Amino acid sequence: MIYFLKQLEPGNKKLSESFFETLVSLNRLNYDYLYIKGEAFSDEDKENFFHNMIEISAVSEIPVIVSFPITHFEDMKKLYYANAKLIVASEKTNVDSSVIEEGCKRFGKDLVVMKNDFSEKSIELGSLDELDPDYIKEGDFYIIDKSERLEEIASLKSAMSEKGFATKALVPSISFEKLKKNDDGLVPVIVTDYKTDKILMMAYMNEEAYNNTFKTGLMNYYSRSRKSQWIKGETSGHFQYIKSMKADCDLDTLIARVSQVGVPCHTGKDTCFFNDVLRSEQVEKNPAKILDDLYKVIEDRKANPKEGSYTNYLFDEGLDKILKKVGEEACEIVIASKNEEPKEIKYEIADFLYHLSVLMVEKGVTWEEVATELANR
Repeated sequence: MIYFLKQLEPGNKKLSESFFETLVSLNRLNYDYLYIKGEAFSDEDKENFFHNMIEISAVSEIPVIVSFPITHFEDMKKLYYANAKLIVASEKTNVDSSVIEEGCKRFGKDLVVMKNDFSEKSIELGSLDELDPDYIKEGDFYIIDKSERLEEIASLKSAMSEKGFATKALVPSISFEKLKKNDDGLVPVIVTDYKTDKILMMAYMNEEAYNNTFKTGLMNYYSRSRKSQWIKGETSGHFQYIKSMKADCDLDTLIARVSQVGVPCHTGKDTCFFNDVLRSEQVEKNPAKILDDLYKVIEDRKANPKEGSYTNYLFDEGLDKILKKVGEEACEIVIASKNEEPKEIKYEIADFLYHLSVLMVEKGVTWEEVATELANR
């Protein structure tokens, strides 16, 4: 299942905020690929498009297919470095086949497809009954959905799978029958954020809720008070899109990783687990949380200056001062690494990460963006 995002206009130097909002929305859904068509009539157009692709790949969690008029080997290389999962040599490609072959050898034999336009095989949501499975060859990238009803994609793919189309529908590897239920025939589900693993809530599923979760891509639960199935967010709009699910060793408890829209708790908090039963004075040692908390503190210092703050001193001195400190701390790591006392390294690395965080806040780069870049490499 491919979503045809849009054709990027030549000379488009900057993508709109609404474009990235669409990307974020698509991340929650069950598309297999994004398909983006590009044009270029000058070297400047090419560079703008390659820059746009880097920005798109940094935000998109869905593999990107790019259609582009290849005229040089460098075009393939730059699209590859922009994390394109498949390059389609569009109809205006003007390059010898040996260049394409060289690109396939270097970047992967499945990376480049010669002259193909997926938009020739497209359907709108709701027109599935008109299609014949023979219309599509197994293994083709075959469906481009141009519908605005994005929330129906999982249901469409489920229906396609039932009709014999080869698509990556959400299908559980463990049936509800194999799970161990409590006396009410329910299975508890612990729900976490798929990016941070933060625990959001706990609920229960019956068989109907379990199956409908995979059919729709939205978390369905069973309400013990109302004695009925319900979709999380159906009244509040705070939907939960399923990203993955695991069962424990006894098959009697599930953990679902979701993309949360809004907040999970009816109180308006970002987790249902906020009442302290026992407060620990232990120092937090989770690296991801420490760096994220440090970033938030520095971000707050910039927005709300505090007298005597070293962080505010750095911001007041400006970018050159921040860069100078980052460079100095990097050198200190090198020097500490050459010394016989290895414990010095951790102090210098800590100083470096602090100053690096100040630089990141100054330039508007988040740790999540850095983690995404590393994950794509």
